[in-house]
Amino acid sequence: MNTQLKVFQQWFGGNSALIKGAAAPMLVVAILAMMVLPLPPWLLDTFFTINISVALMVMMVAAYMIRPLDFAAFPAVLLLTTLMRLSLNVASTRVVLLEGHTGPGAAGAVIEAFGHFLIGGNFAVGLIVFSILVVINFVVVTKGAERIAEVSARFALDAMPGKQMAVDADLNAGLINEEEAKRRRAEVSEEADFFGSMDGASKFVRGDAVAGILILLINIFGGFMVGVLQHGLTAGQAADTYILLAVGDALVAQIPGLLISVAAAMVVSRVGKDHDLGRQIVDQMFISPRVLGITAAIMGILGLIPGMPHVVFIGIALVLGYGAWELAHKPLPPDPAATAPVVTSDGEASWDDLQPVDQLGLELGYRLIALVDKTRQGDLLTRIKGVRRKFAQEVGFLPPPVHVRDNLELKPSGYRITLRGVIAGEGEAFPGMYLAINPGGITTPLIGTATTDPAFGLPAHWIDEQQKEAAQMAGFTVVDSETVMATHLSHLMQVQASKLLSRTETQQLVEHVSKLAPKLIEEVVPKMVPIAVFQKVLQLLLDESVHIRDIRTIIESLAEHAGSVTDPAELARRVRIALSPAIVQQIYGPARELNVIAIDPPLERLLVQALGNTAGPALDPGVADIFSRNAAAVALKQEEIGIPACLLVPDQIRSAISRLVRRVAPRLQVLAHSEIPESHTIRIGPILKGASS
Repeated sequence: MNTQLKVFQQWFGGNSALIKGAAAPMLVVAILAMMVLPLPPWLLDTFFTINISVALMVMMVAAYMIRPLDFAAFPAVLLLTTLMRLSLNVASTRVVLLEGHTGPGAAGAVIEAFGHFLIGGNFAVGLIVFSILVVINFVVVTKGAERIAEVSARFALDAMPGKQMAVDADLNAGLINEEEAKRRRAEVSEEADFFGSMDGASKFVRGDAVAGILILLINIFGGFMVGVLQHGLTAGQAADTYILLAVGDALVAQIPGLLISVAAAMVVSRVGKDHDLGRQIVDQMFISPRVLGITAAIMGILGLIPGMPHVVFIGIALVLGYGAWELAHKPLPPDPAATAPVVTSDGEASWDDLQPVDQLGLELGYRLIALVDKTRQGDLLTRIKGVRRKFAQEVGFLPPPVHVRDNLELKPSGYRITLRGVIAGEGEAFPGMYLAINPGGITTPLIGTATTDPAFGLPAHWIDEQQKEAAQMAGFTVVDSETVMATHLSHLMQVQASKLLSRTETQQLVEHVSKLAPKLIEEVVPKMVPIAVFQKVLQLLLDESVHIRDIRTIIESLAEHAGSVTDPAELARRVRIALSPAIVQQIYGPARELNVIAIDPPLERLLVQALGNTAGPALDPGVADIFSRNAAAVALKQEEIGIPACLLVPDQIRSAISRLVRRVAPRLQVLAHSEIPESHTIRIGPILKGASS
């Protein structure tokens, strides 16, 4: 026997997953079998008891669930329990009609108990009780739950895009990783599916209530006819026997149906995802001593009215009054800040005292703190998330999160942008005011405080809201204070993109590409190109405002040349040639004819001799200064007439010339001859000449 038991336990343990998977199909087959096959009374009693137990379990699970998805199988459970009750109705109807003439116990002890003990053997009372239960179930509980399920499904589907965008925003902001984003997206989708299923499943409950009424009427009429016509009973005997059994059968099915309806209503009507329903009710209804005290006073006054049950009313008033007194004298929870241990100045130093330097920080004066307070409609944090998302889409990697904090050392309306602890930019912003930026050539005077745009250095005025419309009509670009700060941050991030690409961001970029093209990244990084060299190549590209969105082309170019070249600068030069169509498009847009700045041939030969050969003579500092100033002046003239400022130079000096003019003309682009795509033509514009010219 022990051996057989061990074998059974081993078989069940090894096949538990198979048994669980087959449970639902087996249950459906059993339910359908009950509709077709005759059941003895003792088996009916067993199934009726199981039906009541399952209904109680479902209601308990619905009461103790925290989130809707904790009971995601509820719509399917509704279907199965409804089918189970209907199949039991069919099975009990068959037994009642066949064996009802033998006595009240023909359909089992459960129906007999409901027919005799619960309603006193009076079928009229049973009909009234059943009617009341149907009204409660059908008109009150089911109707309300159906409406809530319909509205919840509609709201869940309407809110689904917004929730998905919120997940993407948190992912772009670096608040969550890719795995957490996938989990949240799946949860949002499952929640919408759940409420949609609940909207349809609520029709099962409603249909079950209607079916209960129809089955009762059919049982009464059919039983009366069978008793009178087939078994020769009188009308009174048939009514006492069959109608009593029919009512008992209806009550046995209706009570579990009411429990399931209440469970469905609790699932769709609950709000919040922190506590179960019972905890929510207790915490929210019995939290205020004033509520309990006023209720106790009213109940006490009602208890003093002559004719009222004084003991009951005054007793409840005393209980509520005691509860109000207890809540009023309940000690408040300790303040964590007040109870925190005070660190004395003579405490030992620890590694916790060493705070890491923020990769990218934004410090605010105290008047600007409201801009990051959502309770005051401050949306600066939302703008910063948008800046990071736009940067990632344009440049090609996700920048580090922006650490925002207050700094009382700044001016009240001042702000400071830091990069690795070093000040990268400063400015002032005035909440409630607007910055009117003069794009150039506007002479209309404005009433306000003259200043300059912190991002691009253009002349501007801080104006109030009354001047906004007039400034816009005059041609000024008018932006609010949040936009000023967000634009300044965005500009500095673009300029300092190479410094934002640390080893962490480089590793994250490699991991991201490995998901899109795993074979490509495995063959190149870090097998052929070490991660440090890969980072340096990307930084050299970003130093010259070359976006790295086309990461596949970059990696393919590295794979082509990494076998023979190890210098990051030379690798970056060859990657630029591979990216030349994108670089030219970034500068000129869709234009096919490129208007470029050229260098006077004698000066170009001098530059090639000095910069193109490390063994040659160094470039004279005076010549370098004059060349840089002339390049900046020509670039400014090109921009004033609306033409991109781009200098065309020989390949061997492109990198050196770019470093030379970057300080005085940061927006001047330098292209090599090999970086002009074959599909484009060039037109020589201004000529840079030497000092003698």
